[in-house]
Amino acid sequence: MKRLHRVGFILTVVLLSGGLCTSIAANSASAQAQSQTTLAQAVEHARLASEGFSRCRRYVDGWLKYADPATGLIPRNLRERYWNAKDSAADNYPFMVLTAALTDRDLYEGRMLDMLRTETRLTSRIDSLPDTWSFQMQGFQLAEPALDRIMFGSSEYVKDGLLPLAEYLGPSPWRDRMLAILDDMWKHAPIDTPFGRIVAADVEVNGEMLQTLSRVYWMTGDQKYLDWAIRLGDYYLLGGHHPTRNRSRLKLRDHECEIVSGLCELYAALHFARPEKAKAYQKPIHEMLDRILEVGRNEHGLFYNVINPQAGSVVDRRIADTWGYTYNGYYTVFLVDGTETYRAVVRGVLRALYDHYRNHEWQGDNADGYADAIEGALNLYNREPVESAAMWIDSEIRVMWAKQKRDGLIDAWHCDGNFARTTIMYCLWKTAGVTIRPWRADVQLGAVRRGGSVVLVLSAGSPWEGSLRFDTPRHRTHMGLPLDWPRINQFPEWFVVEADEEYAVYDLHAEGKASYSGRQLAEGLAIALGAGEVRGWVVQKSSAGETDLNQLRVELESLSPPPAARPKAP
Repeated sequence: MKRLHRVGFILTVVLLSGGLCTSIAANSASAQAQSQTTLAQAVEHARLASEGFSRCRRYVDGWLKYADPATGLIPRNLRERYWNAKDSAADNYPFMVLTAALTDRDLYEGRMLDMLRTETRLTSRIDSLPDTWSFQMQGFQLAEPALDRIMFGSSEYVKDGLLPLAEYLGPSPWRDRMLAILDDMWKHAPIDTPFGRIVAADVEVNGEMLQTLSRVYWMTGDQKYLDWAIRLGDYYLLGGHHPTRNRSRLKLRDHECEIVSGLCELYAALHFARPEKAKAYQKPIHEMLDRILEVGRNEHGLFYNVINPQAGSVVDRRIADTWGYTYNGYYTVFLVDGTETYRAVVRGVLRALYDHYRNHEWQGDNADGYADAIEGALNLYNREPVESAAMWIDSEIRVMWAKQKRDGLIDAWHCDGNFARTTIMYCLWKTAGVTIRPWRADVQLGAVRRGGSVVLVLSAGSPWEGSLRFDTPRHRTHMGLPLDWPRINQFPEWFVVEADEEYAVYDLHAEGKASYSGRQLAEGLAIALGAGEVRGWVVQKSSAGETDLNQLRVELESLSPPPAARPKAP
Protein backbone atom coordinates (compact mmCIF):
# COMPACT_ATOMS: atom_id res chain seq x y z
CA MET A 1 0.00 0.00 0.00
CA LYS A 2 1.31 3.47 -0.85
CA ARG A 3 2.21 5.88 1.89
CA LEU A 4 -0.41 8.57 2.28
CA HIS A 5 1.76 11.54 1.38
CA ARG A 6 2.16 10.11 -2.14
CA VAL A 7 -1.58 9.96 -2.77
CA GLY A 8 -3.72 12.55 -4.57
CA PHE A 9 -4.57 15.05 -1.83
CA ILE A 10 -4.42 15.49 1.90
CA LEU A 11 -7.00 17.23 4.05
CA THR A 12 -5.73 18.29 7.46
CA VAL A 13 -8.06 19.18 10.29
CA VAL A 14 -6.85 20.37 13.69
CA LEU A 15 -9.27 20.24 16.60
CA LEU A 16 -8.54 21.86 19.93
CA SER A 17 -10.54 19.90 22.43
CA GLY A 18 -10.75 22.46 25.23
CA GLY A 19 -11.36 19.54 27.57
CA LEU A 20 -13.74 17.73 25.22
CA CYS A 21 -12.14 14.33 25.36
CA THR A 22 -12.40 11.91 28.23
CA SER A 23 -8.97 10.51 27.45
CA ILE A 24 -5.56 12.04 26.85
CA ALA A 25 -4.26 9.08 24.88
CA ALA A 26 -5.13 9.42 21.21
CA ASN A 27 -1.71 9.27 19.60
CA SER A 28 0.66 6.32 19.47
CA ALA A 29 4.10 6.91 20.89
CA SER A 30 7.32 5.51 19.50
CA ALA A 31 10.82 6.77 18.92
CA GLN A 32 10.02 7.19 15.24
CA ALA A 33 6.80 9.08 15.96
CA GLN A 34 8.55 11.44 18.35
CA SER A 35 10.93 12.46 15.57
CA GLN A 36 8.11 13.08 13.07
CA THR A 37 6.14 16.25 12.61
CA THR A 38 2.55 16.25 13.77
CA LEU A 39 1.23 15.93 10.24
CA ALA A 40 3.68 13.16 9.34
CA GLN A 41 2.41 11.13 12.31
CA ALA A 42 -1.17 11.76 11.27
CA VAL A 43 -0.34 10.61 7.74
CA GLU A 44 1.08 7.36 9.11
CA HIS A 45 -1.98 6.85 11.28
CA ALA A 46 -4.17 7.41 8.23
CA ARG A 47 -2.32 4.71 6.36
CA LEU A 48 -2.74 2.26 9.24
CA ALA A 49 -6.43 3.04 9.74
CA SER A 50 -7.09 2.66 6.03
CA GLU A 51 -5.35 -0.70 5.97
CA GLY A 52 -7.30 -1.85 9.01
CA PHE A 53 -10.70 -0.89 7.65
CA SER A 54 -9.82 -2.45 4.29
CA ARG A 55 -8.92 -5.69 6.07
CA CYS A 56 -12.26 -5.65 7.85
CA ARG A 57 -14.06 -5.25 4.53
CA ARG A 58 -12.12 -8.20 3.08
CA TYR A 59 -13.13 -10.24 6.14
CA VAL A 60 -16.81 -9.42 5.60
CA ASP A 61 -16.69 -10.10 1.87
CA GLY A 62 -14.86 -13.36 2.51
CA TRP A 63 -17.43 -14.68 4.98
CA LEU A 64 -20.43 -13.63 2.92
CA LYS A 65 -19.26 -16.01 0.20
CA TYR A 66 -19.97 -18.88 2.61
CA ALA A 67 -23.44 -17.74 3.67
CA ASP A 68 -26.18 -20.36 3.49
CA PRO A 69 -28.05 -19.86 0.19
CA ALA A 70 -31.41 -20.63 1.77
CA THR A 71 -31.22 -18.35 4.82
CA GLY A 72 -28.37 -15.94 4.15
CA LEU A 73 -26.89 -16.78 7.57
CA ILE A 74 -23.18 -17.54 8.02
CA PRO A 75 -21.95 -20.91 9.32
CA ARG A 76 -20.11 -21.49 12.59
CA ASN A 77 -17.04 -22.40 10.54
CA LEU A 78 -16.30 -23.91 7.14
CA ARG A 79 -16.76 -27.48 8.42
CA GLU A 80 -19.86 -27.13 10.59
CA ARG A 81 -22.74 -25.86 8.49
CA TYR A 82 -25.01 -24.38 11.09
CA TRP A 83 -25.74 -21.04 12.72
CA ASN A 84 -25.51 -20.96 16.50
CA ALA A 85 -26.00 -18.23 19.05
CA LYS A 86 -22.81 -18.67 21.08
CA ASP A 87 -20.43 -18.54 18.07
CA SER A 88 -21.89 -17.41 14.75
CA ALA A 89 -24.18 -14.84 16.34
CA ALA A 90 -22.01 -13.78 19.26
CA ASP A 91 -18.52 -13.54 17.78
CA ASN A 92 -18.69 -13.25 13.99
CA TYR A 93 -21.89 -11.67 12.73
CA PRO A 94 -21.92 -8.56 14.98
CA PHE A 95 -18.56 -7.35 13.71
CA MET A 96 -19.66 -7.89 10.15
CA VAL A 97 -22.50 -5.53 11.07
CA LEU A 98 -20.17 -2.95 12.58
CA THR A 99 -17.76 -3.15 9.66
CA ALA A 100 -20.65 -2.51 7.29
CA ALA A 101 -21.91 0.38 9.42
CA LEU A 102 -18.54 2.08 9.07
CA THR A 103 -17.67 1.17 5.47
CA ASP A 104 -20.84 0.37 3.48
CA ARG A 105 -24.16 1.79 4.59
CA ASP A 106 -26.10 -0.04 1.88
CA LEU A 107 -24.73 -3.36 3.10
CA TYR A 108 -25.44 -2.37 6.71
CA GLU A 109 -29.04 -1.33 6.05
CA GLY A 110 -29.62 -4.17 3.59
CA ARG A 111 -28.07 -7.57 3.93
CA MET A 112 -26.88 -7.15 7.54
CA LEU A 113 -30.34 -6.13 8.70
CA ASP A 114 -31.91 -8.93 6.64
CA MET A 115 -29.68 -11.43 8.47
CA LEU A 116 -30.92 -10.11 11.82
CA ARG A 117 -34.54 -10.44 10.73
CA THR A 118 -33.96 -13.94 9.40
CA GLU A 119 -32.08 -15.02 12.51
CA THR A 120 -34.86 -13.68 14.73
CA ARG A 121 -37.60 -15.36 12.70
CA LEU A 122 -35.92 -18.75 12.32
CA THR A 123 -33.86 -19.32 15.46
CA SER A 124 -36.09 -17.94 18.25
CA ARG A 125 -37.23 -21.08 20.07
CA ILE A 126 -38.28 -20.26 23.62
CA ASP A 127 -39.97 -16.90 23.16
CA SER A 128 -37.11 -14.83 21.68
CA LEU A 129 -34.29 -17.09 22.93
CA PRO A 130 -32.26 -18.45 19.98
CA ASP A 131 -31.29 -22.07 19.31
CA THR A 132 -28.95 -23.67 16.79
CA TRP A 133 -30.20 -23.76 13.17
CA SER A 134 -28.99 -26.50 10.83
CA PHE A 135 -28.48 -25.47 7.21
CA GLN A 136 -28.69 -29.08 6.06
CA MET A 137 -31.94 -29.77 7.89
CA GLN A 138 -33.30 -26.22 7.49
CA GLY A 139 -34.56 -26.61 11.02
CA PHE A 140 -33.35 -26.75 14.61
CA GLN A 141 -30.32 -28.97 15.12
CA LEU A 142 -31.87 -30.68 18.16
CA ALA A 143 -35.40 -32.04 18.17
CA GLU A 144 -36.08 -30.72 21.67
CA PRO A 145 -34.89 -27.46 23.20
CA ALA A 146 -32.24 -27.74 25.93
CA LEU A 147 -32.69 -24.74 28.23
CA ASP A 148 -29.15 -24.70 29.63
CA ARG A 149 -27.66 -24.70 26.13
CA ILE A 150 -30.10 -22.01 24.98
CA MET A 151 -29.32 -19.86 28.02
CA PHE A 152 -25.60 -20.12 27.37
CA GLY A 153 -25.94 -19.20 23.70
CA SER A 154 -28.31 -16.33 24.50
CA SER A 155 -25.92 -14.92 27.07
CA GLU A 156 -23.01 -15.04 24.64
CA TYR A 157 -25.03 -13.40 21.86
CA VAL A 158 -26.25 -10.62 24.15
CA LYS A 159 -23.01 -9.73 25.88
CA ASP A 160 -20.32 -10.47 23.26
CA GLY A 161 -22.27 -9.43 20.18
CA LEU A 162 -25.35 -7.28 20.64
CA LEU A 163 -24.14 -5.21 23.59
CA PRO A 164 -21.04 -3.85 21.75
CA LEU A 165 -23.34 -2.89 18.85
CA ALA A 166 -25.71 -1.12 21.25
CA GLU A 167 -22.82 0.76 22.83
CA TYR A 168 -21.41 1.97 19.51
CA LEU A 169 -24.52 2.35 17.33
CA GLY A 170 -27.05 3.49 19.90
CA PRO A 171 -30.75 2.70 19.29
CA SER A 172 -31.10 0.14 16.51
CA PRO A 173 -32.84 -3.15 15.67
CA TRP A 174 -29.84 -4.94 17.17
CA ARG A 175 -30.41 -3.23 20.50
CA ASP A 176 -34.07 -4.24 20.33
CA ARG A 177 -33.04 -7.86 19.76
CA MET A 178 -30.68 -7.67 22.72
CA LEU A 179 -33.36 -6.42 25.10
CA ALA A 180 -35.88 -9.02 23.93
CA ILE A 181 -33.45 -11.87 24.54
CA LEU A 182 -32.31 -10.47 27.88
CA ASP A 183 -35.88 -10.09 29.16
CA ASP A 184 -36.79 -13.64 28.13
CA MET A 185 -33.66 -15.08 29.73
CA TRP A 186 -34.79 -13.74 33.08
CA LYS A 187 -38.40 -14.65 32.39
CA HIS A 188 -37.28 -18.27 32.10
CA ALA A 189 -34.51 -18.16 34.74
CA PRO A 190 -34.35 -21.75 36.04
CA ILE A 191 -31.95 -21.65 39.01
CA ASP A 192 -33.36 -21.11 42.50
CA THR A 193 -31.16 -19.25 44.99
CA PRO A 194 -31.84 -17.63 48.38
CA PHE A 195 -31.70 -14.31 46.55
CA GLY A 196 -34.15 -15.14 43.76
CA ARG A 197 -34.00 -17.01 40.45
CA ILE A 198 -30.95 -16.60 38.24
CA VAL A 199 -30.38 -17.72 34.66
CA ALA A 200 -27.53 -20.19 35.26
CA ALA A 201 -25.15 -21.71 37.75
CA ASP A 202 -22.39 -21.27 35.19
CA VAL A 203 -19.81 -18.66 36.26
CA GLU A 204 -19.20 -17.52 32.66
CA VAL A 205 -22.88 -16.84 32.00
CA ASN A 206 -23.27 -15.03 35.30
CA GLY A 207 -20.20 -12.90 34.64
CA GLU A 208 -21.65 -11.92 31.28
CA MET A 209 -25.00 -11.15 32.87
CA LEU A 210 -23.41 -8.94 35.52
CA GLN A 211 -21.73 -6.84 32.84
CA THR A 212 -24.82 -6.68 30.65
CA LEU A 213 -27.30 -5.87 33.38
CA SER A 214 -25.06 -3.24 34.99
CA ARG A 215 -24.91 -1.38 31.66
CA VAL A 216 -28.46 -1.98 30.45
CA TYR A 217 -29.84 -0.61 33.72
CA TRP A 218 -28.26 2.76 32.94
CA MET A 219 -29.16 2.51 29.25
CA THR A 220 -32.87 2.00 29.95
CA GLY A 221 -33.38 3.34 33.47
CA ASP A 222 -35.42 0.20 34.22
CA GLN A 223 -34.88 -0.95 37.80
CA LYS A 224 -35.54 -4.60 36.99
CA TYR A 225 -32.14 -4.93 35.35
CA LEU A 226 -30.35 -3.68 38.45
CA ASP A 227 -32.48 -5.92 40.65
CA TRP A 228 -31.48 -8.96 38.57
CA ALA A 229 -27.84 -7.96 38.74
CA ILE A 230 -28.06 -7.63 42.53
CA ARG A 231 -29.37 -11.20 42.74
CA LEU A 232 -26.11 -12.28 41.14
CA GLY A 233 -24.04 -9.91 43.27
CA ASP A 234 -25.57 -11.28 46.43
CA TYR A 235 -25.10 -14.86 45.21
CA TYR A 236 -21.36 -14.35 44.71
CA LEU A 237 -20.41 -11.73 47.28
CA LEU A 238 -22.81 -12.30 50.18
CA GLY A 239 -23.61 -16.00 49.72
CA GLY A 240 -21.37 -19.04 49.61
CA HIS A 241 -19.98 -18.58 46.08
CA HIS A 242 -17.30 -15.94 46.53
CA PRO A 243 -14.87 -16.24 43.58
CA THR A 244 -11.71 -16.54 45.72
CA ARG A 245 -12.90 -17.47 49.21
CA ASN A 246 -15.18 -20.34 48.15
CA ARG A 247 -13.55 -21.65 44.96
CA SER A 248 -10.61 -24.02 44.64
CA ARG A 249 -10.32 -23.35 40.91
CA LEU A 250 -10.63 -19.93 39.25
CA LYS A 251 -9.95 -19.44 35.56
CA LEU A 252 -8.50 -16.04 34.75
CA ARG A 253 -8.75 -16.54 30.98
CA ASP A 254 -11.70 -16.99 28.64
CA HIS A 255 -14.28 -16.91 29.88
CA GLU A 256 -14.66 -17.44 33.61
CA CYS A 257 -12.53 -14.34 34.17
CA GLU A 258 -15.60 -12.31 33.30
CA ILE A 259 -17.06 -12.91 36.75
CA VAL A 260 -14.33 -10.62 38.12
CA SER A 261 -15.00 -7.67 35.82
CA GLY A 262 -18.74 -8.34 36.02
CA LEU A 263 -18.83 -8.01 39.79
CA CYS A 264 -16.71 -4.86 39.55
CA GLU A 265 -19.12 -3.34 37.01
CA LEU A 266 -22.04 -4.02 39.34
CA TYR A 267 -20.09 -2.44 42.18
CA ALA A 268 -19.56 0.69 40.09
CA ALA A 269 -23.21 0.83 39.06
CA LEU A 270 -24.31 0.54 42.69
CA HIS A 271 -21.87 3.24 43.78
CA PHE A 272 -24.06 5.68 41.88
CA ALA A 273 -27.47 4.00 42.04
CA ARG A 274 -27.57 2.38 45.51
CA PRO A 275 -24.59 3.47 47.62
CA GLU A 276 -25.61 1.46 50.68
CA LYS A 277 -25.60 -1.74 48.64
CA ALA A 278 -22.20 -0.86 47.21
CA LYS A 279 -20.93 -0.42 50.75
CA ALA A 280 -22.07 -3.97 51.58
CA TYR A 281 -20.12 -5.26 48.57
CA GLN A 282 -16.95 -3.23 49.16
CA LYS A 283 -15.11 -5.65 51.46
CA PRO A 284 -15.81 -8.84 49.44
CA ILE A 285 -14.92 -7.02 46.18
CA HIS A 286 -11.54 -5.92 47.54
CA GLU A 287 -10.98 -9.36 49.06
CA MET A 288 -11.45 -10.95 45.63
CA LEU A 289 -9.19 -8.49 43.84
CA ASP A 290 -6.44 -8.60 46.45
CA ARG A 291 -6.35 -12.39 46.54
CA ILE A 292 -6.04 -12.62 42.77
CA LEU A 293 -3.12 -10.19 42.89
CA GLU A 294 -1.47 -12.31 45.58
CA VAL A 295 -1.54 -15.63 43.75
CA GLY A 296 -2.64 -15.03 40.16
CA ARG A 297 0.17 -13.03 38.46
CA ASN A 298 3.55 -13.67 36.95
CA GLU A 299 6.59 -11.43 37.46
CA HIS A 300 5.33 -8.95 34.83
CA GLY A 301 1.83 -8.66 36.28
CA LEU A 302 0.01 -10.80 33.71
CA PHE A 303 -2.48 -13.34 34.94
CA TYR A 304 -2.06 -17.11 34.87
CA ASN A 305 -4.72 -19.17 33.12
CA VAL A 306 -5.97 -20.98 36.25
CA ILE A 307 -5.30 -20.59 39.97
CA ASN A 308 -6.46 -22.18 43.22
CA PRO A 309 -7.24 -19.09 45.29
CA GLN A 310 -7.95 -21.09 48.43
CA ALA A 311 -4.61 -22.87 48.45
CA GLY A 312 -2.73 -19.97 46.92
CA SER A 313 -1.35 -22.10 44.09
CA VAL A 314 -1.14 -21.89 40.31
CA VAL A 315 -2.96 -24.64 38.41
CA ASP A 316 -2.08 -23.58 34.83
CA ARG A 317 0.96 -21.31 34.47
CA ARG A 318 0.25 -20.28 30.88
CA ILE A 319 -0.54 -16.58 30.48
CA ALA A 320 -4.16 -15.51 29.89
CA ASP A 321 -4.71 -13.49 26.73
CA THR A 322 -7.68 -11.90 28.51
CA TRP A 323 -5.48 -10.25 31.16
CA GLY A 324 -6.91 -6.87 30.16
CA TYR A 325 -10.47 -8.06 30.74
CA THR A 326 -9.65 -8.75 34.36
CA TYR A 327 -7.70 -5.54 34.80
CA ASN A 328 -10.77 -3.65 33.56
CA GLY A 329 -12.31 -4.61 36.87
CA TYR A 330 -9.34 -3.36 38.87
CA TYR A 331 -9.35 -0.04 37.09
CA THR A 332 -13.10 0.31 37.58
CA VAL A 333 -12.72 -0.12 41.32
CA PHE A 334 -9.85 2.38 41.30
CA LEU A 335 -12.17 4.91 39.63
CA VAL A 336 -14.85 4.31 42.26
CA ASP A 337 -12.80 3.86 45.43
CA GLY A 338 -9.55 5.59 44.53
CA THR A 339 -7.47 2.51 45.39
CA GLU A 340 -4.10 3.56 43.95
CA THR A 341 -2.71 0.03 44.15
CA TYR A 342 -5.17 -1.07 41.48
CA ARG A 343 -4.14 1.77 39.18
CA ALA A 344 -0.47 1.00 39.79
CA VAL A 345 -0.78 -2.66 38.77
CA VAL A 346 -2.49 -1.63 35.52
CA ARG A 347 0.29 0.80 34.71
CA GLY A 348 2.87 -1.82 35.60
CA VAL A 349 1.54 -4.43 33.20
CA LEU A 350 1.21 -1.85 30.41
CA ARG A 351 4.89 -0.96 30.90
CA ALA A 352 5.92 -4.63 30.68
CA LEU A 353 4.30 -5.46 27.34
CA TYR A 354 6.79 -4.07 24.85
CA ASP A 355 9.90 -5.49 26.48
CA HIS A 356 8.53 -8.96 27.23
CA TYR A 357 5.49 -9.86 25.11
CA ARG A 358 6.14 -9.01 21.49
CA ASN A 359 5.12 -11.91 19.22
CA HIS A 360 3.88 -13.83 22.24
CA GLU A 361 1.72 -16.82 21.29
CA TRP A 362 -1.34 -16.15 23.40
CA GLN A 363 -3.41 -19.03 22.02
CA GLY A 364 -1.02 -20.91 19.81
CA ASP A 365 -0.93 -19.67 16.24
CA ASN A 366 -4.48 -18.32 15.89
CA ALA A 367 -5.42 -14.65 15.79
CA ASP A 368 -8.02 -14.72 18.55
CA GLY A 369 -5.49 -14.56 21.37
CA TYR A 370 -3.91 -11.50 19.80
CA ALA A 371 -7.34 -9.91 19.35
CA ASP A 372 -8.17 -10.24 23.04
CA ALA A 373 -4.74 -9.18 24.29
CA ILE A 374 -4.60 -6.11 22.03
CA GLU A 375 -8.14 -5.13 22.99
CA GLY A 376 -7.19 -5.27 26.65
CA ALA A 377 -4.17 -3.07 26.06
CA LEU A 378 -6.10 -0.53 23.97
CA ASN A 379 -8.86 -0.19 26.53
CA LEU A 380 -6.47 0.38 29.42
CA TYR A 381 -4.12 2.59 27.40
CA ASN A 382 -7.12 4.82 26.72
CA ARG A 383 -7.17 5.50 30.47
CA GLU A 384 -3.42 5.25 31.21
CA PRO A 385 -1.32 6.36 28.21
CA VAL A 386 1.89 4.46 28.89
CA GLU A 387 4.07 5.18 25.85
CA SER A 388 5.62 1.73 25.51
CA ALA A 389 2.15 0.16 25.54
CA ALA A 390 1.29 2.13 22.40
CA MET A 391 4.47 0.79 20.78
CA TRP A 392 3.41 -2.75 21.73
CA ILE A 393 -0.08 -2.27 20.29
CA ASP A 394 1.38 -1.02 17.01
CA SER A 395 3.75 -3.99 16.92
CA GLU A 396 1.21 -6.68 17.72
CA ILE A 397 -1.51 -5.45 15.36
CA ARG A 398 0.92 -6.23 12.54
CA VAL A 399 1.34 -9.77 13.88
CA MET A 400 -2.43 -10.27 14.01
CA TRP A 401 -3.01 -8.73 10.58
CA ALA A 402 -0.41 -11.04 9.04
CA LYS A 403 -2.67 -13.99 9.87
CA GLN A 404 -5.38 -12.87 7.44
CA LYS A 405 -5.59 -14.98 4.28
CA ARG A 406 -5.94 -13.68 0.73
CA ASP A 407 -9.64 -14.57 0.68
CA GLY A 408 -10.26 -12.30 3.68
CA LEU A 409 -10.77 -15.06 6.24
CA ILE A 410 -8.38 -15.36 9.15
CA ASP A 411 -8.67 -18.76 10.85
CA ALA A 412 -11.93 -19.74 9.11
CA TRP A 413 -13.94 -19.99 12.32
CA HIS A 414 -16.30 -17.84 14.32
CA CYS A 415 -13.50 -16.00 16.15
CA ASP A 416 -12.56 -14.31 12.89
CA GLY A 417 -15.05 -11.70 14.07
CA ASN A 418 -12.78 -10.85 16.99
CA PHE A 419 -10.06 -9.98 14.47
CA ALA A 420 -12.42 -7.37 13.01
CA ARG A 421 -13.60 -6.17 16.43
CA THR A 422 -10.08 -5.39 17.62
CA THR A 423 -9.02 -4.00 14.24
CA ILE A 424 -11.92 -1.53 14.35
CA MET A 425 -10.90 -0.51 17.87
CA TYR A 426 -7.36 0.07 16.60
CA CYS A 427 -8.54 2.06 13.58
CA LEU A 428 -10.76 4.30 15.70
CA TRP A 429 -7.74 4.98 17.92
CA LYS A 430 -5.79 6.08 14.86
CA THR A 431 -8.62 8.40 13.74
CA ALA A 432 -9.43 9.69 17.25
CA GLY A 433 -12.92 8.28 16.76
CA VAL A 434 -13.66 10.45 13.72
CA THR A 435 -15.11 8.56 10.76
CA ILE A 436 -15.81 9.36 7.11
CA ARG A 437 -18.97 8.79 5.13
CA PRO A 438 -19.01 7.41 2.53
CA TRP A 439 -15.99 5.23 3.19
CA ARG A 440 -13.70 4.34 0.31
CA ALA A 441 -10.52 2.30 0.42
CA ASP A 442 -8.52 5.13 -1.15
CA VAL A 443 -9.81 7.78 1.27
CA GLN A 444 -7.50 7.79 4.28
CA LEU A 445 -8.15 9.52 7.60
CA GLY A 446 -5.64 9.70 10.45
CA ALA A 447 -5.31 11.62 13.71
CA VAL A 448 -2.77 12.74 16.28
CA ARG A 449 -3.65 14.43 19.56
CA ARG A 450 -1.25 17.14 20.62
CA GLY A 451 -1.88 18.47 24.09
CA GLY A 452 -5.39 19.89 23.91
CA SER A 453 -5.62 19.45 20.15
CA VAL A 454 -6.05 16.71 17.62
CA VAL A 455 -4.73 16.82 14.07
CA LEU A 456 -6.74 15.01 11.40
CA VAL A 457 -5.37 14.14 7.98
CA LEU A 458 -7.62 13.03 5.13
CA SER A 459 -6.49 11.97 1.65
CA ALA A 460 -8.01 10.36 -1.41
CA GLY A 461 -6.73 8.93 -4.66
CA SER A 462 -9.57 10.58 -6.62
CA PRO A 463 -12.08 13.36 -5.92
CA TRP A 464 -14.31 12.66 -2.94
CA GLU A 465 -17.41 14.26 -1.48
CA GLY A 466 -18.67 13.29 1.92
CA SER A 467 -18.49 14.20 5.60
CA LEU A 468 -16.27 13.95 8.66
CA ARG A 469 -18.29 12.65 11.60
CA PHE A 470 -17.05 13.37 15.09
CA ASP A 471 -17.47 11.02 18.01
CA THR A 472 -19.70 11.77 21.01
CA PRO A 473 -19.40 10.67 24.65
CA ARG A 474 -21.19 7.42 23.81
CA HIS A 475 -20.99 6.07 27.36
CA ARG A 476 -23.49 8.85 28.18
CA THR A 477 -25.34 9.45 24.91
CA HIS A 478 -25.93 5.79 24.05
CA MET A 479 -25.63 4.04 27.42
CA GLY A 480 -26.48 6.63 30.07
CA LEU A 481 -23.52 5.54 32.19
CA PRO A 482 -22.54 7.88 35.04
CA LEU A 483 -18.86 6.99 34.55
CA ASP A 484 -16.86 5.69 31.60
CA TRP A 485 -15.41 2.68 33.41
CA PRO A 486 -13.45 0.24 31.17
CA ARG A 487 -15.68 -2.44 29.69
CA ILE A 488 -14.99 -5.63 27.76
CA ASN A 489 -15.70 -5.20 24.02
CA GLN A 490 -16.31 -1.46 24.29
CA PHE A 491 -14.95 0.91 21.66
CA PRO A 492 -13.01 3.53 23.64
CA GLU A 493 -13.69 7.24 23.25
CA TRP A 494 -10.66 9.23 22.11
CA PHE A 495 -11.98 12.66 21.09
CA VAL A 496 -15.61 13.64 21.60
CA VAL A 497 -17.82 16.66 20.97
CA GLU A 498 -20.64 17.75 23.25
CA ALA A 499 -23.93 18.28 21.45
CA ASP A 500 -24.84 21.65 22.96
CA GLU A 501 -21.38 23.21 22.94
CA GLU A 502 -20.45 25.75 20.26
CA TYR A 503 -17.24 25.23 18.31
CA ALA A 504 -15.19 27.69 16.29
CA VAL A 505 -13.83 26.32 13.01
CA TYR A 506 -10.71 28.06 11.69
CA ASP A 507 -9.42 27.49 8.15
CA LEU A 508 -5.65 27.08 8.11
CA HIS A 509 -5.57 28.79 4.68
CA ALA A 510 -7.88 31.70 5.48
CA GLU A 511 -8.66 34.28 8.12
CA GLY A 512 -11.82 34.24 10.17
CA LYS A 513 -13.86 31.38 11.52
CA ALA A 514 -17.19 29.60 11.28
CA SER A 515 -19.23 28.30 14.19
CA TYR A 516 -20.82 24.87 14.55
CA SER A 517 -22.49 23.06 17.40
CA GLY A 518 -21.16 19.75 18.62
CA ARG A 519 -24.37 18.21 17.34
CA GLN A 520 -23.60 19.48 13.83
CA LEU A 521 -20.05 18.09 13.99
CA ALA A 522 -21.39 14.72 15.13
CA GLU A 523 -23.86 14.70 12.24
CA GLY A 524 -21.00 15.48 9.88
CA LEU A 525 -18.90 18.33 8.54
CA ALA A 526 -19.55 18.20 4.82
CA ILE A 527 -16.48 18.31 2.58
CA ALA A 528 -16.22 18.47 -1.22
CA LEU A 529 -12.66 18.31 -2.55
CA GLY A 530 -10.90 17.60 -5.80
CA ALA A 531 -7.68 15.70 -6.31
CA GLY A 532 -4.57 17.57 -5.29
CA GLU A 533 -6.24 19.82 -2.72
CA VAL A 534 -5.03 20.25 0.86
CA ARG A 535 -7.33 21.64 3.53
CA GLY A 536 -6.75 22.45 7.14
CA TRP A 537 -8.90 23.64 10.00
CA VAL A 538 -8.67 24.26 13.69
CA VAL A 539 -11.77 23.43 15.72
CA GLN A 540 -12.17 24.34 19.34
CA LYS A 541 -14.81 25.38 21.80
CA SER A 542 -15.79 28.93 21.03
CA SER A 543 -14.97 29.81 24.63
CA ALA A 544 -11.39 28.56 24.37
CA GLY A 545 -9.94 31.69 22.78
CA GLU A 546 -7.42 31.98 19.96
CA THR A 547 -4.61 29.53 19.20
CA ASP A 548 -1.32 29.81 17.33
CA LEU A 549 -1.54 27.92 14.04
CA ASN A 550 1.69 29.08 12.45
CA GLN A 551 3.66 25.82 12.81
CA LEU A 552 0.80 23.73 11.48
CA ARG A 553 0.41 26.08 8.54
CA VAL A 554 4.10 25.67 7.75
CA GLU A 555 3.75 21.87 7.86
CA LEU A 556 0.63 22.02 5.74
CA GLU A 557 2.28 24.22 3.11
CA SER A 558 5.03 21.62 2.73
CA LEU A 559 2.47 18.99 1.73
CA SER A 560 0.53 20.69 -1.06
CA PRO A 561 -0.57 24.09 -2.38
CA PRO A 562 -3.73 25.59 -0.85
CA PRO A 563 -7.06 24.55 -2.34
CA ALA A 564 -9.75 26.78 -3.69
CA ALA A 565 -12.70 24.78 -2.33
CA ARG A 566 -14.45 25.71 0.92
CA PRO A 567 -16.15 23.32 3.37
CA LYS A 568 -19.91 23.15 3.13
CA ALA A 569 -22.00 23.60 6.25
CA PRO A 570 -23.16 20.36 7.90
